[in-house]
Formats: sequence, structure tokens, C-alpha cells
Amino acid sequence: MTAPAPSPNELHQRRLQQLATYLRESELILANWDAYSDEHTDESGWPHDQEAYGLRAAVRDAETWTAFNRVRSCAKDLLATAEVQLQQLDATAIRPHWPGRLAALHHALDRLNALQHEWLETRATLPASAKPGTEAYDDVLDERNSEAWHYLGEWSAHGQALLDIHAAALKTPSRLPGTGAAPSRAPAPPAASATSSAARR
Repeated sequence: MTAPAPSPNELHQRRLQQLATYLRESELILANWDAYSDEHTDESGWPHDQEAYGLRAAVRDAETWTAFNRVRSCAKDLLATAEVQLQQLDATAIRPHWPGRLAALHHALDRLNALQHEWLETRATLPASAKPGTEAYDDVLDERNSEAWHYLGEWSAHGQALLDIHAAALKTPSRLPGTGAAPSRAPAPPAASATSSAARR
């Protein structure tokens, strides 16, 4: 028997949990990168081995893209729901930085989707011999990931706002679009990181 389709509330909960997972994973990736960078650069911040440093940065970028890719397809819906929730919240429950963070997330998502579109177009022009693992393929993929790093960092830095807005909405009678009741609970938010988004390199 086919399992019943999830309700809008259940689907939103799953998407929020995927976002929470990305926030945890991206912080771990960044922490690992910072540890590597501290060990492999001099006091001025210059890498001891430029080539090895670049290769390690490419791994960082690829891991972060992979982690976010599970969220990217539903990110627009997460933002749309958060905007509706924000409109329905009492003004006293709204944190001043939330609208700005939603705007930053929108911009970052637009850029990430544009980079993915450009990557797919470029990949279609590669010769048949350009397969994953070949220089021709991997160089273009690494370039997409590198250009995406800043925007992935925006989602790492500001994505918590979506969870916080949802948590605030649970304390009010506001409803999610297309549902008859407020969702029962929010996923546990990731622990606050001591790593500043300014540390991203």
C-alpha cells in the first residue's frame, strides 16, 4: 500500500529539519576548514603550500554545496512560509533583524540557483570525454562551488532566522499557508556556533 502523502505541516517540518541539518553540517565544515587554515598558513595568513591549500578549499566548497543541495529545492518554499508567518506575528514578537536576514537569504538563493543554471549549461557544452574526475569537468565544477561559497555562507549565517520565525509563529494562532492549524512543533534548532560568519575565507 502506498504511504499517504505528508500533510503541509508535516512537509514543512521536514524542510525545517533539513535546514537545521545543513546549519549543523556547514558549521562543522567551516570549523574543520578553520583548523586546517590555522595549521597551514603563516602568521600573515599566507599558505605554506598554495596548491595544497587550494585543493583543500575546493573540498570545503564541494562539501558545503552538497550539504545545502538537500535544502536548495525547498528553500524558496521555506522563505515564502517564513514571510507569511512574519506578517501574521504580533509586532512585539518580531526581532528587528529578521526582515533583513530574509532578504539576504533570498538574494543568496537567487545567486545559487543562477550558478547552478550556469553550471548545467556549461556542462552540456563539455566534450563527451569530460567526465567526473577529469580535469575539464572538475575545473568547471570547482569554479561553481567556489563562486557559491559566499552565498552558501549567507545561508549558514542567516538560516537560523527561518527556524526562529517558525518557533515564534508556534506561540501565536497564525497558520501556515494552506493548512487548517498551526504546526505542532519546530525541530530543535542547531546549537549556537561560536564561529563568526566573518571567519569564512
